[in-house]
Amino acid sequence: MNVRLLLLGVLLSSCTQPDLNARLDAYFKKEFSDQEPGVAVLLMKDTVVIFSRGYGLADLTTQEAITPNTLFNVGSISKTFVSNTILQLQDEGKLSAEDSLYKYFPSFKHKEIAQRVKIKHLLTHTSGLPDVRPVQQDSVFYLTANDAENWYPITQADSLEFEPGTKYNYSNPAFNGLALIIEQVTGKKWQDVVSANIFQRAGMSASTITDGAHPRSVVSHGYSKIGGVWTEDDYGEEPTFCAAGNGGVWSSVNELRLYELAMRNGIILKPALQTEASTVKTFPGWLGEAPPFIGWSWFIGQMPDGRKTVGHTGSQGGFYANYVTLPEEKLLLVILGNRPHDRERIASEVLDLLSR
Repeated sequence: MNVRLLLLGVLLSSCTQPDLNARLDAYFKKEFSDQEPGVAVLLMKDTVVIFSRGYGLADLTTQEAITPNTLFNVGSISKTFVSNTILQLQDEGKLSAEDSLYKYFPSFKHKEIAQRVKIKHLLTHTSGLPDVRPVQQDSVFYLTANDAENWYPITQADSLEFEPGTKYNYSNPAFNGLALIIEQVTGKKWQDVVSANIFQRAGMSASTITDGAHPRSVVSHGYSKIGGVWTEDDYGEEPTFCAAGNGGVWSSVNELRLYELAMRNGIILKPALQTEASTVKTFPGWLGEAPPFIGWSWFIGQMPDGRKTVGHTGSQGGFYANYVTLPEEKLLLVILGNRPHDRERIASEVLDLLSR
C-alpha cells in the first residue's frame, strides 16, 4: 500500500473544490482512455464526497462506461469483510481469535500443526502455514476450486515455515480457512453471513460475493493487455476467482464509501473492537525483518509526521483496487480498476498535480 496517497487530505485544503475537481478530472482523462478499460475513483472527507467519477469502459463488448456505481472485483480488500465477520462472531462469544485451528479442522494431516496455529495468526498473515497449492501448475482445477478445495492442500502441510506469530508471510488461503470457520460456527454459507452482517447493515445493496458462477452479467470485466490487445482476464481466465474468501467481493467505489461510513459509525463492529481491528498486532518472539504492521487484516502505516494510515489493496486477474484511509482526518480514497495500472506512479502524479 502507498501511504503517500494519504497526503491528499493535507492538500485538499489548499485547493478550491472546482479547481480540485478539474485537476483530478483532467489527470484521469489523460491517464485512462474512454475506449479502454479504466477506473472508478472516490475521495471522501468526513461524510462529504469530494470527487467521484468513472473513466473508461466496464465492458469492451457492450461498451458500457465505468461509473462510480460500476461493480468491480475488489480482490484482497475482500479479506477485510471476512475478518470483520470473524470479529463479530468473537464479540458474540461464538469463537475466539485464540482458538486453534484444530478445533475447526481436526483432519489436519499433522495434529500438532493445527494446534499451534490460531485464528489470530490467519487474520494477520503470521501462521507460518506454507501455500502449497499448485495454482498455476493446475490452473484448470483452480479455475473452479472453491474455498474448501483451496484450503485442503494447506491442511496437508508437513511443516511450518516459521513459528506462528513470529514472522509475516502474506497468505491468500488463510482467508479461505477463515471463511470455512464462519460456516462452521454459523451453520450458514459464509457469503450469506457477510451479506446479512455487513452489506445489509451498511446499505450496500448492490455489492455481492462470488458463489459459484460469475456473480452477475452487469459487473465490469477485468482485462490485461496481451500482444497489444486488451484481453479479458477475470472469471474463467484467471485461477482462484471461485476461492471467494480471499478475493470474492464485488463492489463499487460508492458502495465502499458506505462500508467506510458503517465502520466509522459502529454499525459493523462496536467502536472499541473497530479500533482494535485497526491496531497493529504484535506477538511474542517476533523475528521478522520489519516491525509488525498489520491489524486484523488491515495494513497500518504512518505518515512522515506520525499520522496513522489504515487500508488494503487488491488485485486479481485484470482487477486492481486500492482502499486507503487517514482515520484521524476522516479521509477515504478508493480507486477500483478493471485493468493493471501502476499504482505507485499514479499516486505520485496525483500528488504532484495537487501540489501545483
